[in-house]
Amino acid sequence: MSARPEPHVWTPPAGTAGLIFDCDGTLADTMPAHYRAWTAMLGRHGIPFPETRFYELGGVPTEKIIRILAEESGVPVSDVGAMVREKETAFLANLHAIRPLEAVVATAAAYRGTLPLAVASGGYRETITRTLDQLGIRGWFDAMVVAEDTPRHKPEPDVFLEAARRLAVPAGACVVFEDTDIGLEAARRAGMASVDVREWVRRSG
Repeated sequence: MSARPEPHVWTPPAGTAGLIFDCDGTLADTMPAHYRAWTAMLGRHGIPFPETRFYELGGVPTEKIIRILAEESGVPVSDVGAMVREKETAFLANLHAIRPLEAVVATAAAYRGTLPLAVASGGYRETITRTLDQLGIRGWFDAMVVAEDTPRHKPEPDVFLEAARRLAVPAGACVVFEDTDIGLEAARRAGMASVDVREWVRRSG
């Protein structure tokens, strides 16, 4: 991995005291694998999940997505916990194929040890931990906040505010790296600057 991005790629705004990274679709190229796991699980229950809707719900925890989709489709679900486990297990079975999103990981590498770094994700702890381990970068981060850590989730700001608290950095001095509209809205509500990494991914693709 690159030790430092080129200076023209990204430099923190004046006053930046901490960086917060989403995981799926931001640090890790996981979204296609997550979608395959989703469609395999939901297909057995007769619940549709169009790809556009999948990306609209990026950053929302699995259990909440299942409840949203079940209501939208009118399909009753009786054991949401079992559905969550099935979906997460299907994703983890293909974890070996996950790769970093290089421009974002290079940015984290550049400021590691210079600014405090956190991961703040709507994913579950085991899945996010194992994803970061797959990339070999879990030790870079001073804090990790996941779905289990806050009662409300993106687009609410709780996950980012908790990350800032754990970094001991004022919310207004943090910059968030995100790949979804929901995540960017959560950063806005937290009073944080943000970087939409989707443009970085398009340029490098």
